[in-house]
Amino acid sequence: MFHPDDMFQAFEPHRGDSVVIVTGTAGRRWRDISNNEKRDLNVHGAMGQTSSAAMGFALAQPDEKVVFFDSEGALLMNLGILATTAGMKPKNFFHFLMDNECYATTGGQPVPNSQDINYAGMAREAGYAATYEFDNLEDFSTSVGKILSETGPVFIAMKMVPMVENEPIGMRKRSPVRSRAETIKVIQEELGITVA
Repeated sequence: MFHPDDMFQAFEPHRGDSVVIVTGTAGRRWRDISNNEKRDLNVHGAMGQTSSAAMGFALAQPDEKVVFFDSEGALLMNLGILATTAGMKPKNFFHFLMDNECYATTGGQPVPNSQDINYAGMAREAGYAATYEFDNLEDFSTSVGKILSETGPVFIAMKMVPMVENEPIGMRKRSPVRSRAETIKVIQEELGITVA
């Protein structure tokens, strides 16, 4: 297992001008590392649906590389997205799964069968163009650049150190983030998307 901060630091030099979408407790760490907030799409609070939104964004913007950092708890709420993504074949879509084997946002309850589920195997059998699995930072760091040069959809499963939150949700300290509406406005301007 490796820490989300270290993973994001290893990914960032390879980001280029990708649109990056994150979810989950670990995903919040990205905003401290991101080098281009205008190309970060905030869809927090949509657990189980973020994967559909990210894949849909990749389909809608085929000339943009779309990198999505998912969590296994959210993916389990919408496993059908693996088959849908494989069937739609978005060549610009990179689906990273941060698997910490627990529901970190709600106190660290274990994900059912967490140590035996092979998410990369599921994605591979669903039909993703390529799949990868990493449980240590060194292997991930030396591979991420090459992976991001492939034709998607690509699925990358990573075993992450849990960042469990035990404070009641209303008492948690949160860094300020752009609202979803503001995020959408900024990304539309950045990508030159016009709304009729």
